[in-house]
Amino acid sequence: MSVTKPHSDPEETSEELTAAVCLESDLQDGQMMEVEVGHHSVLLTRSNGKYSAIGNQCTHYGAPLSKGVLSGHRVRCPWHGSCFNVQTGDLEEFPGMDCLPCHKVKIQNSKVYVSVIKKTLLQEKRLKSMGTAIPGVTHTILLLGGGPASLICAETLRQENFGGRIIMVTKDNLLPHDKTRLSKVMNVESDSILLRRMEFFQQYGIEVWLRKKALSVDTDKKTVTFDDGSVQSYDQLLISTGCRAKCLDVHDINLDNVKMLETPEDARQIHAACLGSNVVLVGTSFVGMEVASYLIDKASSITVIGSSEMPYQNTLGPEIGKFTMMMLSEKNVKFYMNDIVTEVKGVNGKVNEIVLKSGRIIPADVLIVGIGVVPNSEVLRGSNIQMDAKHFVPVDKYMHTNIPDVFCAGDLTTFPLAMAKNRMVNIGHWQIAKAQGRIAALNMMNYPTELNTVPFYWTVLLGMTIRYAGYGEGYTEIVMKGTFEDRKFVALYIKNDEVIAVASLNYDPAASAVAERLTTGRVITKKEAESDDLSWLQLS
Repeated sequence: MSVTKPHSDPEETSEELTAAVCLESDLQDGQMMEVEVGHHSVLLTRSNGKYSAIGNQCTHYGAPLSKGVLSGHRVRCPWHGSCFNVQTGDLEEFPGMDCLPCHKVKIQNSKVYVSVIKKTLLQEKRLKSMGTAIPGVTHTILLLGGGPASLICAETLRQENFGGRIIMVTKDNLLPHDKTRLSKVMNVESDSILLRRMEFFQQYGIEVWLRKKALSVDTDKKTVTFDDGSVQSYDQLLISTGCRAKCLDVHDINLDNVKMLETPEDARQIHAACLGSNVVLVGTSFVGMEVASYLIDKASSITVIGSSEMPYQNTLGPEIGKFTMMMLSEKNVKFYMNDIVTEVKGVNGKVNEIVLKSGRIIPADVLIVGIGVVPNSEVLRGSNIQMDAKHFVPVDKYMHTNIPDVFCAGDLTTFPLAMAKNRMVNIGHWQIAKAQGRIAALNMMNYPTELNTVPFYWTVLLGMTIRYAGYGEGYTEIVMKGTFEDRKFVALYIKNDEVIAVASLNYDPAASAVAERLTTGRVITKKEAESDDLSWLQLS
């Protein structure tokens, strides 16, 4: 629960600012409030009688944590589900990467005082203490892939004082970056979405090899061969090569202005090509719908082709799919559902028309394909590393593959999801990849740690963010709070009389409240979901 109180003018010394922020009686156990010390926003919490103060802005995108969910000793961000320990400020759940500053609290004459060290006033993020490579330590951990799983694995290893060699290898020409932004802000500059800069990797002894593709893995010799002919040995290996966009299986797909979104350069090219153009988008899951939303005030026309009855048919479900289709249709986006592309026609080497199975012919200056992904697992062919029928890599709760010292994390994995009774699933989301990278690192260090995270993701349409937490596959009904018409709702997905997932719009911190309940294993019954008492959603 969050409460609000005015603050007093701070007292100042050469090193810190101190302010009486509230009366001791103002904050009860399990409550939190935003307070100010020298115009610095601080989150004050009380848990088991103990007061704690940390920075109030989430290190991910700056959400006010005072509007989030407090559960025991941790607070969960209302926007994207990052969690922080309220006593230390340490990050405990992704997608955030950095920790929060922690401030001193004292009780005097029934007043609560918070002291902020001056040099941290402008620091809204804190990097967790990390070691670096130690000369003479030859143990080598090789990370294949330059995405979030590899990055968090490398950082966690250094946080745990691993002193050996860490090599991150990627075919990309860019350091690890925030790919979730690409379909939301398509004219983005690459430099603005870097997760860490080269100086960071150099400071902590993390080698990054760009523009280098792994061709094969020999688990007997513990070596990886690359496209430039080089061979690198390893002691432990993380495979986190992710997935790539799936191509349309039609003739003439290599025409100009047929685009797929994978890199910042792709995003910029799509942005430029679509200005004033007739755009056809194939695919109605997250990327396709976000791109359609982004292009509304830029393209001359937008047509979306979907093979299902509604967008998000297999993810958010047809109810929310119908709502989002209506929202985009109001902005003159045309939808042709239950249809597929059978032919792409071109003139002078450029796409000109799209032919559908239904017989419709749609004029197109640009065709954008977002119909799913293909795992980047070719490097494992011929190795002893087990893959499933779809060429994803099964792992256990520790991110182990079937081969000792070989781990896998990120979009390439199928893994046992704790909240779904350890059902093997593949979930290609940012937060999951980061969580798996951390688990892999801890188990590489022989700190046995199981993956126990609740999926949390979000999608942005027309400036509105739909948040989703849990795993809703197989749900049998939805309990709604609010309405689609008001563009303010919570949809609770029910299976076997329990809530297994939530989607929300303008109803914060409902998604985070459900995520926290699912994480701690406290069942949300259908009866509780249907109740008019919404206090458990911790709405502000």
